[in-house]
Amino acid sequence: MTLTPFVTCDLLDDHPEKNIQVVTPSMDGKFFKSYGARTSFGGEVITVKCFEDNSRVKELLATDGTGKVLVVDGGASMRCALMGDMIAESAVKNHWNGVVIYGCVRDVDAIAELDLGVHALAAIPQKSQRKGIGETGISLYFGGVSINSGDYLYADNNGIVVAKEKLVDL
Repeated sequence: MTLTPFVTCDLLDDHPEKNIQVVTPSMDGKFFKSYGARTSFGGEVITVKCFEDNSRVKELLATDGTGKVLVVDGGASMRCALMGDMIAESAVKNHWNGVVIYGCVRDVDAIAELDLGVHALAAIPQKSQRKGIGETGISLYFGGVSINSGDYLYADNNGIVVAKEKLVDL
């Protein structure tokens, strides 16, 4: 699937009248890195909040994600990954445009080959425990922005922006 190309810098410049939030790196050096083969991605946001348990991430990415981006608040945990290659492959199979994880991923070499946008704070080989814990469709807050299901997220190597309305047809 080919997405309409965009640059987050240009989205901000082209839409000064829109209320576009920019995810900022934190003072402690936490910032998002791109891991997927798609260097830019975007779409309608679906939110999930989970801490060191990727049960809900796996469940959501196994559903139809056409035109969507899963945003995961993993509490910035650096102790385990919330997505690996098998879950990322499921996301591709189910047509997700991308995944943003405020936490870690694993199997990064395999993820780098997949037609999926992936931004996460870091990589770690440790998998998460699955206990069925996590909340979906709730308001998230990290990187200085509020993110809700139904918002639109756009990400590239310049960063991540969030808007209340669609800025680009993807």
